Amino acid sequence: MTLRPLPKQNDINRLNKAVAELYHDICVQLGISDSVFDIFYAIAALGDGCCQRDICDYAFTSKQTIHSAIHKLEKEGFLRFKSGKGREMLIFLTPSGEQFMAEKIAPVIAMENTVLSQIPPEEIDQLIELTEKCLNSLRFQYSQTFGTAKKNNHKNNRKD
Repeated sequence: MTLRPLPKQNDINRLNKAVAELYHDICVQLGISDSVFDIFYAIAALGDGCCQRDICDYAFTSKQTIHSAIHKLEKEGFLRFKSGKGREMLIFLTPSGEQFMAEKIAPVIAMENTVLSQIPPEEIDQLIELTEKCLNSLRFQYSQTFGTAKKNNHKNNRKD
């Protein structure tokens, strides 16, 4: 007999996939790739002057994917670089990038803010707390099952 996921795990998986699919559909509607959306969304969250590593950590996206998309956006005139500490390059929006942010990303953030404003704050806190608890438990089980631990240095896992 094949081991099957518990019904509640199926519900969690289905909802996680549905959220991911919705954001992908938003990207398709906006005419942009998921990685471009992730970069601009991260800049909106982190602020102008963040570095590539910060965007990778925020978006849970590989360095290679973000690197190539950022350089493409620079060539298209949406981003510019400025030297930071050591070899670090800070990323800034150009005027075209600011316009892109206002037209494509800001409406999505406004939509999300509207949704959150319609849910009682204590329920949002509970959702965050339980999701984080489930994620941390899953990470622990992952390390126990496969004998490896995934780095948990992402800034997204903190409560704001």
